[in-house]
Amino acid sequence: MVATPIKTENRLTMQTSVIAEGTTAIRSLDWDRDRFDIEFGLQNGTTYNSYIIRGEKTALVDTSHEKFRELYFNTLTGLIDLKEIDYLVISHTEPDHSGLVRDVLEKAPHITVVGSKVAIKFLEELVNRPFTQEIVKNGDTLDLGNDHVLEFVNAPNLHWPDTIFSYDRATQTLFTCDAFGLHYCKDDLYDEDLQAISPDYRFYYDCLMAPNARSVLSAMKRMDKLGEVQLVANGHGPILQHNVAELMGRYRDWSKAQAKAEKVVAVFYVSDYGWSDRLSQAIARGITKTGVGVDMVDLKAADQQEVQELVSRAAGVVIGMPSLSGPNTKETTATLGTILAATHGKQFVGLFESYGDDDEPIDPLLNKLRDAGLTEGFPAIRIKDTPSEATYQLCEEAGTDLGQLLTRDRNIKQRKSLDTDLNKAMGRLSGGLYILTAQKGDVNGAMLASWVTQASFEPLGFTVAVAKDRAIESLMQVGDRFVLNILEEGNYQHLMKHFLKRFKPGEDRFAGINTQKAENGSPILGDALAYLECEVVSRMETSDHWIVYSKVDRGRVSHPDALTAVHHRKVGNYY
Repeated sequence: MVATPIKTENRLTMQTSVIAEGTTAIRSLDWDRDRFDIEFGLQNGTTYNSYIIRGEKTALVDTSHEKFRELYFNTLTGLIDLKEIDYLVISHTEPDHSGLVRDVLEKAPHITVVGSKVAIKFLEELVNRPFTQEIVKNGDTLDLGNDHVLEFVNAPNLHWPDTIFSYDRATQTLFTCDAFGLHYCKDDLYDEDLQAISPDYRFYYDCLMAPNARSVLSAMKRMDKLGEVQLVANGHGPILQHNVAELMGRYRDWSKAQAKAEKVVAVFYVSDYGWSDRLSQAIARGITKTGVGVDMVDLKAADQQEVQELVSRAAGVVIGMPSLSGPNTKETTATLGTILAATHGKQFVGLFESYGDDDEPIDPLLNKLRDAGLTEGFPAIRIKDTPSEATYQLCEEAGTDLGQLLTRDRNIKQRKSLDTDLNKAMGRLSGGLYILTAQKGDVNGAMLASWVTQASFEPLGFTVAVAKDRAIESLMQVGDRFVLNILEEGNYQHLMKHFLKRFKPGEDRFAGINTQKAENGSPILGDALAYLECEVVSRMETSDHWIVYSKVDRGRVSHPDALTAVHHRKVGNYY
């Protein structure tokens, strides 16, 4: 049974449903949220999922975002008397899932909080009051009675260091919080429409889980010992019931591909200090787009031996500056010392401010790393105001620049080795010359393109190939809008020269260029032959490009008698 949604002016609603024997889902639906976590755009809002498991004893699994405080407690107390809740199982302590933990404990101080050692430590700082606690580790169990026995699976870095899964043997339900979720807000409780949710499922993985691919595989290896999983009770989006094997299999395949990366960058952050987590995730997203692997490590929860081993084999090191003071200064200082001792002169480095209250200064650490022979992979990111959309774009582009530096020699070698008759023949496939432009909020992007082909009459549509490491790729998700600017033969060299140059992270692509705004908000190039306003409908993945199919909403030709510029290549393995 699904409860009638409770509506508010901000389109925050609640939904409850019995999803298995003795198990009720409480979903907080955030319909209008268009940015989340690492500040990547959302097309379909999001949800925050919480669960009640009733045996002889009762457990509440996770809470909700603090913006749902009144709605959540009205719904929760309508389902159960808080005095009847024995345990609060914390999958991880990120605020969108633990934002109401303090409130729960104030209303029901008898509850025992169950979580990983790291999660309990984080909660002690968050709640700032004594509470009954039970620390669990991989393989531990919690018997609720009536066959509801929760077995815990250690899943650090998915996507915080304190994450732990819970598996209910009675119902074969796996509670996974962030993992296997997606930002998708609809009334549909389950994953019936696989086609509809697939783009958001993949985008969520790419943003949050791809930088932790090795951790994904480690967690899934532990999950294999649990037995069959009938339901995946995740923390965001629809609950997985109809396509469990398919969607979990995708995680495994995507993570295996990421884990095979020849080179790895170690990205260090502080999970609950300033904006360190979100900024580091944006940088990691940029790195993984280039095919370089990432291992993310929380400075305050790091194992020193593991840090030493990781840094010694990493091709690059990225560090978010921790606090100079605070409860975890001793731990972060020790980890920074281990990092410095393990670095070597063949590595690239990148530093960024966390924009906390008391960041350790960048320059002394940067000077030490330079003295050790490391090369800057991107200019240090110094943040003077609360991070904006443009800040996160800068971070992603900085990560992409670092990844491209690490893959430069490999790419050059591949181009030389593949200069064969086949590639010369492939190069005879000609294409037009176009510039994609996009604007979304404060973020914009542009890219020179030549692999563009009309693909449908009704609706009018075309495909364009976008390399995975292009900055504009993040602005071309399903539902995004952009402009295809068609260049004119004999009048394109200045535009081609401008958009082919290497832009610094965060640099304005349109400085000095004649533009006007399209109805969809994206820039139209004043010197283009024609333009088309487009909306992304679907994406197909290839090895190094996304094939993006888009429908055309409107367009115009500026010079009816002019011809489209044509691009001829000599080989097929390079633009």
